[in-house]
Amino acid sequence: MATAVGARDVLSRGELVVKGRFRNSSNATFLVEATLDGASARAVYKPGSGERPLWDFPPDLFKREIAAYLLSEALGWGLVPLTLRRDGPLGDGSLQLFVDADFAQHYFTLREDAAHHARLAAICAFDVVANNADRKAGHCLLADGTIWAIDNGLCFNVDPKLRTVIWDFAGEPVPPALLDDLRRLGASGAPAALADLLAPEEREILVRRAKALARAGRFPAERGGHAYPWPLV
Repeated sequence: MATAVGARDVLSRGELVVKGRFRNSSNATFLVEATLDGASARAVYKPGSGERPLWDFPPDLFKREIAAYLLSEALGWGLVPLTLRRDGPLGDGSLQLFVDADFAQHYFTLREDAAHHARLAAICAFDVVANNADRKAGHCLLADGTIWAIDNGLCFNVDPKLRTVIWDFAGEPVPPALLDDLRRLGASGAPAALADLLAPEEREILVRRAKALARAGRFPAERGGHAYPWPLV
C-alpha cells in the first residue's frame, strides 16, 4: 500500500472494481477490489439485487451480514471481518473485508487443535445469540492464526432457526468472559446501529437470546430435527 489509509476508509470510500464471482454461493457474491489514495483492499460484495427470495427470511439478507459484524463488535469478540454497507456496481449491498485464509482448513479440522477451542466457543455462543441458521464448517476461516466467522446472512430470525456444525460444546459451561459480555449486551440492549438493519422484534428477541444464554450459563444441547446445515462444509 502506498499510504496508511485504513481498511475501513478504503472499503467505505474507495472505487470498487469487480474482480470475479464466487460461483458456489447461493446468491450473487463477488470479489471486488477497492482503491483509495494509493491504498487497496479486497472485499466480498453481496448486492441485494443478486439475492434469491426465501420464504422464511425477508429480502436484503446483506443487511444481516452487516448486523452480524456490528453484534460481534458490540460484544467485543471481533469474530466477523469488517463489514459495511456500500452502493456498489450492482447496487446496495454488503462489503466484507476479504479473508486471505487457508481454505484447506474448516471447522472440522480446526476443532482438532485445542489452541482454537476458545475462539470456536465464542463463535458457538455468537451463533446461539444471532440464531444462525447456516453455520457450515467452511464458514470458519483460519488466517494468520485467527479464526473468522463469515457468511452470516441467515441470522436474526425471530423463530428458532439454529443450524450449525458447532455442537461440540453442547452442555458445557460458557466461558466466564463470554458470559460477562452477554450480560452487558442484555443490560444495554441491541446496538443502536441495528435499527437500520433489523426489525424491532428481531432486535428485541436478539437481546432475549443473549440474556437466556447468560442465565443458563451453558451451551445448549443439540436439538433434534434440522440441527445441521447442508452441506456440512
